[in-house]
Amino acid sequence: MKKILALSCLILSFIACKEDTKSNQTNKDVDIVNNEAFDKVLKLYHEDGLKLYPLNATSAGDNRYNDKLPNTLSNQFESDEKAYYSNYKSQVSAFNNDSLSESQRLSKAILIWECDTNLERFEFNEDLMPINQFWAQHLIIGQLASGSSSQPFKTVEDYNNWLSRLDGYLQWMNSAEEKMKEGVKAGYVLPKSLIKKVLPQLEASTTTNLDEHLFYAPVKNLPDTFSDDDKSKITEAYKDMVLNKVVPAYKKLHAYMSTDYLAAGKTESGISATPNGNEYYQHLIKRYTTTNMTADEIHQLGLSEVKRILSEMEKVKEQVGFEGDIIAFFDYVRTNKELMPYKTAEEVIAHFNRIHETMQPQLDKLFNVKPRTPFEVRRTEAFREASASAEYNPGSLDGTRPGIFYVPVPNAENYNNFSDESLFLHEAIPGHHYQISLQQENKELPDFRKTLYYSAYGEGWALYTESLGKELGLYTNPYQYFGMLSAEMHRAIRLVVDTGIHTKGWTREQAIKYSLKNEAETEASITAEIERYMAIPGQALSYKIGQLKIKELRAKAEKELGDAFNIAEFHNQILESGNMPLALLEDKINAWIANKK
Repeated sequence: MKKILALSCLILSFIACKEDTKSNQTNKDVDIVNNEAFDKVLKLYHEDGLKLYPLNATSAGDNRYNDKLPNTLSNQFESDEKAYYSNYKSQVSAFNNDSLSESQRLSKAILIWECDTNLERFEFNEDLMPINQFWAQHLIIGQLASGSSSQPFKTVEDYNNWLSRLDGYLQWMNSAEEKMKEGVKAGYVLPKSLIKKVLPQLEASTTTNLDEHLFYAPVKNLPDTFSDDDKSKITEAYKDMVLNKVVPAYKKLHAYMSTDYLAAGKTESGISATPNGNEYYQHLIKRYTTTNMTADEIHQLGLSEVKRILSEMEKVKEQVGFEGDIIAFFDYVRTNKELMPYKTAEEVIAHFNRIHETMQPQLDKLFNVKPRTPFEVRRTEAFREASASAEYNPGSLDGTRPGIFYVPVPNAENYNNFSDESLFLHEAIPGHHYQISLQQENKELPDFRKTLYYSAYGEGWALYTESLGKELGLYTNPYQYFGMLSAEMHRAIRLVVDTGIHTKGWTREQAIKYSLKNEAETEASITAEIERYMAIPGQALSYKIGQLKIKELRAKAEKELGDAFNIAEFHNQILESGNMPLALLEDKINAWIANKK
């Protein structure tokens, strides 16, 4: 799930405007109808954005650009991006706030934030490290190529569209190698440990066995409605594409990354080891947390939260009668065979579906508005399962493609379920599935806001929902409650290790050791997580920062409203306007509290 913000003068001016609602004067926003000219600009911004980022259109279920894939590493694309954000920032800034409705002012503040943040990233050389093992184009394309993601394979045109899109991807692969060579010369190189994790991902697509090749998978599921002639043409076209284009491209990129690039790989773990690394990390903090917090402030907050959660974990240890210290208890939970009852991946998936069934009767009490978008639990695809985390992929805007909770099960017999209830709440219901689906389904939002994602809000909400387990009939088992504490601890640790790695010179091994001392995850899982933070600096900070803000707002509402507080109404207030910067969310809830009083 996969974006950003921070405070600007426009956001602050919006807050000032909202403060006026506390006066006894009639709020003139009530009399302002939507400015049609402004709405037209928002619509054009959205439409031009789909053309610029066609994968976003496909993900949203808009099939107009399914054959397009611009080379995002080209000079032309960078020029197009800069023009896009600069032009629309100028256009929306020209509208006076007094001419806009309250909702439009919020859209204006958000859009300007989007433009500012994206223009700011051009100050840094992100394109010189285009591939990592966690978030990168080759992983996105791999999912689409499987035929089980958002790229449709229902018509002959669909199959031809994918061939055209792959031509664009092959250009990107060639540019990626050139950018990495440029990065080596300029000092922008991945750590060696991350390069080693990318290599098997690339190697998997070098096989010439069509039956095993991911990119040939759509041919295995040709619709029965296709004519024999169409089936024959598509089969030959895909065979040619895989053997004569895809395989050579992957072999070439793998050969470079496994030799020259690996040799040049950094021994340092953090982004500070690259030119302008400290400034870039501060930009990423602002992008992902939507705040102006410093790395030191976040690091200290993390240390405080780790200490608090450890004390709660001690209580669970005592409750179950474990007599060793907390580290020994972590090891006990990790290796407890009673928490690993599965033989097959299908049993793991069924376990998550039972969690959903258990909480169903309680959902109405906490949520009186629910998404219409269908929902499914699926096993993560084999090609990326080994290094993947559990994740949620949104459904389409029209609701025809379900939201999907992907669960990696590389070894079912070693799958430990102690944290699964909190995991389901976070990634699925009422976490990402509710938040994203309700946003996409909200007809009152302009189109660009229906797919907008700020990590501090989205991940903050998802982490907040983990605390709802007891209210939803879960956490009746002390180990599942411990799982919730472990999940929260995991996010608190992120504040410490992410800032430690990227600003304080922490090594990969030092971060792994710190995590092992403070949480019950396996060393393999912790290692994958630490390498994730190394690959995408700053993103892991967003969860705890957002969660703490939402919990703070709920506590304030409960205190000030007393008996008038309604939890379902509070959740509606958080979710109804979609994803936004934390400053705007706080102002929205404050205004709601004032109006209720």
